[in-house]
Order: sequence, then C-alpha cells, then structure tokens
Amino acid sequence: MSRRRIGQETLQLGSGPSRGRSSLDALAALIDWVPIARDLDVISCAAKGEPAWPPLALFKALLIAVWYDLSDIKLAEALDDRASFRRFCWFSGSEPTPERTAFVRFRKALAIHGLERTLFATITDQLAAKTITVKTGTLVDATIIESASKQDGEARWVGRRGKPAVHGFKAHVGADADTSLVEQIAVTSANVADSKAGPAAVPDDPGEVFADSAYRGRHFGDAVRAKGGTPRIAATSMWGRDEAETLARLDAWNRPIHRIRQRIEKIFGTWKRSYGLRRMRWRGMAKATLQIHLTAIAYNLKRAMAITTAA
Repeated sequence: MSRRRIGQETLQLGSGPSRGRSSLDALAALIDWVPIARDLDVISCAAKGEPAWPPLALFKALLIAVWYDLSDIKLAEALDDRASFRRFCWFSGSEPTPERTAFVRFRKALAIHGLERTLFATITDQLAAKTITVKTGTLVDATIIESASKQDGEARWVGRRGKPAVHGFKAHVGADADTSLVEQIAVTSANVADSKAGPAAVPDDPGEVFADSAYRGRHFGDAVRAKGGTPRIAATSMWGRDEAETLARLDAWNRPIHRIRQRIEKIFGTWKRSYGLRRMRWRGMAKATLQIHLTAIAYNLKRAMAITTAA
C-alpha cells in the first residue's frame, strides 16, 4: 500500500523537533509507539488515487481531538496551525496535514477492523506496567451517554429515577482502585442492566471489586469470584432484630465501599466535562464503542502522566 512519508521525509517514532516543549511532548515520550504503529499497520484509508497518511499520525490526531474536544473540522485546522500538535503527530513545520475527510475514513477503518480494543489493551498494558505495582482492587460502574441522534437504531431509551429518560449507550468500566486507570470496558445500549453487563468490565485478578447496589445478585458476584476477585457490593438492606443496630451494621458495611467506589465518578466526570463524551459524535454501536475506547485511551495517557510526574 502507498503511504505518505512525513516528518523530515520519514515517519519516526521518537520525539519530534525540539521547539518549545509542551505537555504533548511529555505524552509522546510516555510510551513506546512502535507496538501501536504495528497494530495499525493493517489500515490504509487514502482517498482514491492518493497516498495514505501514516495511520499512527492519524491515531495521534484523534487523541488530540479527544483531549481538546475538537470536531474533525477544528482538528484539521488546529493540526495545520499549531506546532505542538504537529510535533505530537510527527509532521514537520512546512508539510501539509490531513484534511477533515482523512479522519472520517480513518475512523471508519478502525471500526471495520475492530481495532479499538487492541489499541486500548496495547497502550493500557504499557501504562499499567509503569504505574501499578501491586493490584489491590477494582472499581466497577457504568455511565449512560446520549446518542448522536434519536434516529440511531442501535441506541435504546432508558429511564432514570427523578431524571428525564435518555436515548443512548452505556459504558461499563473497570478501573484500578489505586491509580484510577481504566483497565476494562464493555459498551452496550443504555437499557442493559449494570449487573448483566458488569462481568465484562471486570479484569482478571481484580482483587477486591467495589460496586454499588446495582451489581447485587449472584450473576455479578459469581463472575468476580471466577476471575479471582472478592465482591464488595453496596447493600440496600440487612436482616436484624433491632432496627438501630441493623442500620448501624448497614452503614458500617456501605461506608468504605462508597468511599472507594466514588473514585470512578471522577473518571466519568473527566470524560464528559473535558473530553466531550456528554453525547456520542456518531451513530451506531461500532462507532460508539470506538469513541468510548478512544476517550479511555486519552484519559489513561493523561492519568499515567500525572502519576509518573508526581512520583
């Protein structure tokens, strides 16, 4: 397949030209991009009759779009204009950069090949090796994301107590309890129960698994134990002869679970407030799955950088 050569005549996988360092330069140096380039090597999404852009450069551009909440048009404009964006994607200062349609084609190719899970695993494994020393626990929860359109036939309506119903999808997430790095993701339509899809969000050897009362029941608990973990699920009631004593036991059980479990809410807050995941950008389950995984990858990179910088 014919591909363009960028960045001083060749696509190099190291750091870019050293002109005014930025946070993107630190992110570029955080991991080894060679395995990611290898994962992407199956993709060629050029316009007819043109050489293809290097897929790693396009993938890095999509991460920039998540971090800065940019549409395809704004991403193309910013990549053409901002030196730090060019360095991160390894474009030299004078050469052309991809147009909006290149990102559309690339995203379609990612979804067709189902590469979002592979890329997420490749990057997250590297980040976990840098930040997680001893695995002690896992946070599991889900968040609802509104669909791009009410005509999206793969999204579903779901009611919420005291809030308007939402038409959309649901991201089921397992995150490390200590580092808050996202380790496992499952995406469903919004009407799938947390307890039903929850096992798919539990990584292997999860340690203690902290979840709210939506995950009560044998289905989730048995799945956690089968993966070598111990379920720590918030309770809504307990048996007892004395009401005051029973309520005290219920509070004693739930308080540490809620204290640890609430850390996952900060992950969802970052995704929605800072990374544009308040609603889906595109229609369909495949593209919803891709958007959520790209958001998780972008979040994990920033989170890992914060951890390693503070260490």
